[in-house]
Amino acid sequence: MLEELEKLKSNVRKVLIGKDQIVTLFFITMICEGHLLMEDVPGTGKTMLAKIIAQSIKGRFRRIQFTPDLLPSDVTGIRFFNPKTQSFELQIGPVMTNVLLADEINRATPRAQSSLLEVMEERQVTIEGETFPIEAPFLVLATQNPIESQGTFSLPEAQMDRFFMQISSGYPSFDEEKEMLHIHQLGNPLNQIEPVIDRATITKLQEQVRHVHIEESVENYLLNIVRATRAHDWVENGVSPRGTLAFMRGVQAKALVSGRTFVVPEDVKAMAPYMLAHRLVLSMEGEVHASKGQVIDDILAHCDVPVESGTQVK
Repeated sequence: MLEELEKLKSNVRKVLIGKDQIVTLFFITMICEGHLLMEDVPGTGKTMLAKIIAQSIKGRFRRIQFTPDLLPSDVTGIRFFNPKTQSFELQIGPVMTNVLLADEINRATPRAQSSLLEVMEERQVTIEGETFPIEAPFLVLATQNPIESQGTFSLPEAQMDRFFMQISSGYPSFDEEKEMLHIHQLGNPLNQIEPVIDRATITKLQEQVRHVHIEESVENYLLNIVRATRAHDWVENGVSPRGTLAFMRGVQAKALVSGRTFVVPEDVKAMAPYMLAHRLVLSMEGEVHASKGQVIDDILAHCDVPVESGTQVK
């Protein structure tokens, strides 16, 4: 596991600098069969990262630019009449891939956004009553621009809940950006990316994650955090049971990429901000006083942390 992750990080470093943590979270999302939502300003390497990951696993990459005039059939596909052959033909959309970049997903109408719901949850696409399975591994990387809200449509709660985690990479440091200049000075380093993980290995890791052990006290700690999101004064709707299951799988994967076959409380604390914050719906009072991330931090600060079986500490 660690070897595969390091190979992936090494490949990303050939093009993007300072993304090790983001690559780890991307890798965790992939081996948990999840999907990723990235909220970041333009030009911070979101598209490039998706391309590198796809090339690194020898997978296919497709990109959809979400716009107000995008139709659901532009995403899933359509059956059309071909006048040359005088017959109906099927054209499957860009969802038939391994890594799908849904760029600026909140610029499309809710109807177009909902075209991803089936494929994200069921790993299949239905076109006029005919269902087609999506080849594994399959991951949707959706992006949002946090600095432009004009002409956008907020993702509904049901769709936000289908994203395994939400992350933001931010700007690189001075030294990282300087190294990036040197790397890109002589050409496009993306052309040098070679596959380092095959898709069969990804599938094997997806099965391996399920067998990471969670001791009962750690399991209770995880559940206490989730249930606290539903009882918090500033939260209108807390984490759903689907979010609980995703959270469990995420901390299992965090343990696995850390070289362990068991989960520790630190895995739970490390994954909570990425996996729970975007699933919250704050009350009107909550939106005035805090962000979703601050609510999660407050919950983590007040939940008892298990140190040994049967023992807890705040």
